[in-house]
Amino acid sequence: MHNLGHTRSARKSDHLLLTPDTFIRTALPSMKDAVAIVHASPAIGAAFTMYTVEFEPGGELGDTSAQRFVFVLTGSLQVLAAAKQTLGPKNFLYLPQGDSHRISATEKSTAIVVEKNYVALPNVKAPDAVSGDEQKLASSPIVGDDRLQVKSMLPDNPSFDFAVNTLSYAPGASLPVVEMHIMEHGLLMLEGGGVYRLGDDWYSVTAGDFIYMAPWCPQWFGAIGKTPAKYLIYKDWNRYPLAGSRK
Repeated sequence: MHNLGHTRSARKSDHLLLTPDTFIRTALPSMKDAVAIVHASPAIGAAFTMYTVEFEPGGELGDTSAQRFVFVLTGSLQVLAAAKQTLGPKNFLYLPQGDSHRISATEKSTAIVVEKNYVALPNVKAPDAVSGDEQKLASSPIVGDDRLQVKSMLPDNPSFDFAVNTLSYAPGASLPVVEMHIMEHGLLMLEGGGVYRLGDDWYSVTAGDFIYMAPWCPQWFGAIGKTPAKYLIYKDWNRYPLAGSRK
């Protein structure tokens, strides 16, 4: 049905909300029988790229020159790298920059992918590959509030220059403060919904929506409804402000 020009999607100077009705699919050079929905990239000022891949059975995502993080949303992916492994829903994989690999779908599948050029630190060894199951990770309360739980999918040590977490909110729970900081975010709503403040604007958001937040964008979220809300969120991390300066 034609929506007569209406959408919840919005772009402002310090943030972007992309809703599924505005998603445009495109093929990337390393893909076979798959398409990408590019959510954030250097084209919007981001120092990373984040996109959803929709695989047909047997579809492939080839190598990249950057670091890559993959989180499976649906289906099953097979990864051919230093070791062969299969990833199911809510499984994740981090591949360091320079690691040769190929990702293929054993069935119709979707995954969220983050790519970023690595920023090295003197005398700090680059990270190794990491994989796991988000469902099996221990969670921690945020600011002592058990209604807000965070799971960290990458180790918190200086070798990693970004983090990818999931945050879960009980119905009615919210962030305790409006945040403003140097880190930028890419965020995919996984479950439930609520209200997000971005800059001076307020948006209703639900599962499937994507948000990009530029550095120092005022941000706050509150879960609304009778079911929990959950999102996956990227942030740059563990580096000096001048490291990897944006051009």
